[in-house]
Amino acid sequence: MATASKNKLGLWTSTSLVVGNMIGAGVFLVPAAMASFGSVGLLGWVFAAAGTFFIARVFSALSKMVPGEAGGLYAYTRHGFGDFAGFLVGWGYYISVVTANAAITVSFVGAMSTFFPALTSNAVAAVLTGLGAIWLLTWINTRGITASGKVQLVTTILKLLPLSVVAVAGLFFIKAANFHPFNSSGINVFEAVNGAAAIAMFALVGIESATIPAESVENPEKTVSRATMIGLAVTVLVYLLGSVSIMGIIPAGTLARSPTPYADAAVIMFGSNARYWASAGAAIAAFGCLNGWILIQGQIPFAIARDKLFPGAFGWRNKKGSPYIGIIVSSTIVSLFMMMNYTKGLVDQFKFLSLLATICTLVPYIFCAAAYIIIRFNKRKEFNGGWVAAVFVAVMAFAYSLWAIAGAGQSSVYWGFLLLLAGIPFYVWALYKKKADAEEISG
Repeated sequence: MATASKNKLGLWTSTSLVVGNMIGAGVFLVPAAMASFGSVGLLGWVFAAAGTFFIARVFSALSKMVPGEAGGLYAYTRHGFGDFAGFLVGWGYYISVVTANAAITVSFVGAMSTFFPALTSNAVAAVLTGLGAIWLLTWINTRGITASGKVQLVTTILKLLPLSVVAVAGLFFIKAANFHPFNSSGINVFEAVNGAAAIAMFALVGIESATIPAESVENPEKTVSRATMIGLAVTVLVYLLGSVSIMGIIPAGTLARSPTPYADAAVIMFGSNARYWASAGAAIAAFGCLNGWILIQGQIPFAIARDKLFPGAFGWRNKKGSPYIGIIVSSTIVSLFMMMNYTKGLVDQFKFLSLLATICTLVPYIFCAAAYIIIRFNKRKEFNGGWVAAVFVAVMAFAYSLWAIAGAGQSSVYWGFLLLLAGIPFYVWALYKKKADAEEISG
């Protein structure tokens, strides 16, 4: 694989950004969520992986058509549909990232509670631990993208080790009886597969991660595309093998009630002490995932600000080339959202915001699938031929993303779109500011 030049991300690091952002602490709970469907849930993984493959192919192609431009989904949508659509996608995705980072922080604190039980009962200790993780990683990210990339690469390797051990070694502990009944959901097979695929889809969000900092990637027209496809392959393999092993080791009824399925499987295979290294893996997974998404939370507003559609301060860089204003402001918001989780009266609001974040991630996928065809047409002299395959990939990615949004529920969709529209006043302000600046220059 390619190595990175100074201040650039290479293939290894870009791939770790994709894998690290897709595999967070949630991976350790996915098998339990799937268990309520029975072994038919494994088909959900296959369905979700196939759908995500088409989305990955769209991003892979777009990274070649719009190479080296920061912002990823925002940049692609803006190239395809103009400033307004680009702004809405960037705004919604930004809100999604900062909200999700709060949830990732909470999962990190939860994983650390295995080693420090006081974190489960002492809200002050939990909040301080979460704040410590957020601001340590914020500081690292302000040290430049290569510093963040190194942390991402190391934590991705460390998180894959326990996951891979359980996934591969677990195949030798499988009991066929644990895969019965095939469908225990109480609904028909088609609906069960849809339900399981929805869970799997949410676990695969983050496939776009390498496209966001494309400006800081070495040889982006090749590296981003490769990192996206390799990252998807690694992630799906780890998720699928892990689910097969754990569902085969732990009876479905027990698995569905388990808050720590990977740790429970590790105990069965290697003894009681294995619970600790499994929990360490969950903590590292959350920590690395948080690092990757803090990188993203600075890059998105940076890209929008450079196009004068967001306050100019978000486009500032420090001596290390880091968009530090966006990172610091975003981490402040993340800190507030994280603390909400430990305030009893606001727990429901926090969960609600997390649900909306999912919608605000899926909507950009739809725009990018459509923008792919538009950009390809506009650049048909450079990318001539292969139209049948291109349209097929775009239609499949569009349809799958639309299906995933519908599966989130009517209420989530309704409020999610309202959240997107809430960004319109900022867009109007940006237009007014651009007009005023233009008049000042001409005057």
